Amino acid sequence: MYELFLKGGILMYPIAFGSIIALGIFLERMWVLRRGRVLPRDFLIEVEDLVMRRKRPEAISLCKRDDSSIAHVIRVGIENYGKKRDVIKEKIEEVGRREAASLERYINVIGTIAGVSPLLGLLGTVSGMIKSFNIISMQGVADPASLAGGISEALITTAAGLVVAIPTFVIYRYLANKADSLILEMEENSIKMVDLVKRED
Repeated sequence: MYELFLKGGILMYPIAFGSIIALGIFLERMWVLRRGRVLPRDFLIEVEDLVMRRKRPEAISLCKRDDSSIAHVIRVGIENYGKKRDVIKEKIEEVGRREAASLERYINVIGTIAGVSPLLGLLGTVSGMIKSFNIISMQGVADPASLAGGISEALITTAAGLVVAIPTFVIYRYLANKADSLILEMEENSIKMVDLVKRED
């Protein structure tokens, strides 16, 4: 395998580096985007119960103890208890945008790697073919073995770029959809909290 890697030429290094980065981000995002970390069910039930029973200090204390994304958003809503709906909604949306950005962090890097990897493979193809044509121009086509290096570099880098790009793109779509789903659910819970803490007109 290592010999095959070396035959692919210098462009195999950025392709391999991109695959390592993509894998690292995938594992980190899978840890961060756990439902229990973003939207813990027990917390949501408990904080909603406290707010409905008008136990605001206890609800705020519960939010401070919980490090989930939804806890940060709901805490702002509770701290603005009794204000107009538009005011509370604006405060919650401000914190919600920060939490959403935190959930989506690094995902676009994976998308970039998925897009760049096949281009690096194509560049390797061009580089390998240039080497082969240079050999032909100097030695002719009498010795096919002399062409093997350039042709193998072209094929290996193309294959490597696609091998990295295809799973990386799948990972990118999966993480993007997972983050979007959690953000949407977080928005729904936030709106519910706005209705619980708004001022009655």
